[in-house]
Amino acid sequence: MKVNHWNFDEVIDRKNTCSSKWDGTDRFFQKKNLLPMWVADMDFLSPRPIIDAIIRRAEHGVFGYTFLSPEYYKALINWFQRRHNWPIEKKWIFSAPGVLPGLSFSVQAFSKPGDKIIVQNPVYTPFYQIIKNNARKRLLNPLKLSNGHYEMDFKDLRAKARHPRAKLMILCNPHNPTGRVWTREELITLGEICLENQILVIADEIHCDLVYSGYKYTPFASISDEFAQNCIICNSPSKTFNIPSLKLANVIIPNAQLRTKFSRIRQSHHITTLNCFASSVLEAAYNECEEWLDELKVYLKENLEFLKHFIKEKIPEIKVIEPEGTYLVWLDFRGLGFDSKEITKILFDNAKVALWEGHLFGKGGTGFERINIACPRSILSEGLNRIVKAIKEFS
Repeated sequence: MKVNHWNFDEVIDRKNTCSSKWDGTDRFFQKKNLLPMWVADMDFLSPRPIIDAIIRRAEHGVFGYTFLSPEYYKALINWFQRRHNWPIEKKWIFSAPGVLPGLSFSVQAFSKPGDKIIVQNPVYTPFYQIIKNNARKRLLNPLKLSNGHYEMDFKDLRAKARHPRAKLMILCNPHNPTGRVWTREELITLGEICLENQILVIADEIHCDLVYSGYKYTPFASISDEFAQNCIICNSPSKTFNIPSLKLANVIIPNAQLRTKFSRIRQSHHITTLNCFASSVLEAAYNECEEWLDELKVYLKENLEFLKHFIKEKIPEIKVIEPEGTYLVWLDFRGLGFDSKEITKILFDNAKVALWEGHLFGKGGTGFERINIACPRSILSEGLNRIVKAIKEFS
């Protein structure tokens, strides 16, 4: 049996570190002593090679202006070729201080105020905020839930794509919050609809490395040259290796004309470089942390099985929408027979557990909650036991 070299069961005290998750949750929800299981970062130590790379760079002691090293690009290109069979060229790569800024730059570069942007709801809340903040309009292509499984509604997508002001589609792959990892066949159908209607695809693929056994992430741009020329891909090592606060992401653009437009917007914001740790961190992550990631995925799968068994045994009225990827699980609370306000009261006031409320993910999310299982099993168990106790008391 393979020996686990990393102790994912270790509980790390993250309080008093300005953690959005552990220090900011009470303030955000205006409640006290909440167990935070909503923010999408992990409660595990980042891999040791990343920590060591940061220490080495910090010990240099001079933090002047920097640029990305040639090794940065080489590590990124090798990772996606090795792990996902996607050949990337260096000239396609733009850095960004996060996937969300990359998405926002893309919306600004490739659409105009008043244009429609297609999103597949329920979906990651900031997508809506980016559209609104840039004076664009969202065009909903709701996902269909059938027998505990979400599917794309291609008939509806074809109709929405024909709208004269529809210019972009933000694709979430793997999908947050439903956990779907879209199949190659699904992506081909989506891509063909967008090509037929001159809809540019902007793909948020930040969870691409966190896919469970039996499923396969397909980079949208890897399917065909036609698709590659009609898309913007945003990815990052931040979710994979638990380094989101380092503000490190990449925007991959194979189309030369699109690169020119994107570069113009990026430069207008004067955000063309990353922090001085970026090169060292990405190189360490993609060159030295593959075994850590593989063992992490095993632990996350075990957490998922623990959650599924616990809910089936203790609160079978809650249905688990089993994720194919991500460390986020979409829970259907509707079987309890409570309305949204009652669910909120149970979780926040009685259980003292902070999940991400489903209605915030848009239409189709009401009655659902998103839970983060990227934590030591003892914390997951505590959160679930609090929820069970609160439901029983409320009932």
